Amino acid sequence: MSKTVLIVEDEQAIADSIAYALRTDGFTPRHVMLGEHALAALRPMPGEAAQMPVLVVLDVGLPDMSGLEVCRRLRQFSDVPVIFLTARSDEIDRIVGLEIGADDYVTKPFSPRELVARIRVILRRAGVAQVPRETGMTIAAPVAATAPARFELRALEARVLFHGQPLDLTRYEYLLLKTLLEHPGHVLSRAQLMERVWSGAPDTLERTVDAHVKSLRAKLRAVDAQVDPIHTHRGLGYSLAGA
Repeated sequence: MSKTVLIVEDEQAIADSIAYALRTDGFTPRHVMLGEHALAALRPMPGEAAQMPVLVVLDVGLPDMSGLEVCRRLRQFSDVPVIFLTARSDEIDRIVGLEIGADDYVTKPFSPRELVARIRVILRRAGVAQVPRETGMTIAAPVAATAPARFELRALEARVLFHGQPLDLTRYEYLLLKTLLEHPGHVLSRAQLMERVWSGAPDTLERTVDAHVKSLRAKLRAVDAQVDPIHTHRGLGYSLAGA
């Protein structure tokens, strides 16, 4: 599997320091300076999926377009994880970045070693790199062996089927359901779910978990109104029925 990380950064010294840290940790860095070049690099031709980057380190302040705009366009065809780099630390910037699909947000100056550690956490959480949706390629995706039978977790496609029907999930709804599917019958506290699903959004409140569980239940009931596989354990957390 490719371990390529795409660095989108117009300051060569910063890109070089990130690339060095990535190589030291076993990754293969690839560097571009413009947003358009990044989008082109992330649109593979058929047969190139194996060489696609597993993650993008994206500077917000690029010469040709904002990194936020790059991420907006990227999310139209790919779910590859994104970490923003920025010289700004305003809360609104972090919120906007996370809401349009970023997985983490690092403010300059930063430690390249810490950045690589964050990359590893995100890749571990994602399980595998996502395949861009527009390639039209069909790849056999592993299905979680422990997932309840009525669900099908397709990690390579970043989607979940319920009774054979694909669910239309947001990024965090998918990550939340994926976490519950990987631990059927286990009671996971809000804090545990926050750590596993919203680790890239440290300012998110625990009640966000409740809101996402509510929206997930609505989407599951739209497929099968007779069941509610997500169980609430008052004062403890949530679990997914193990059968």
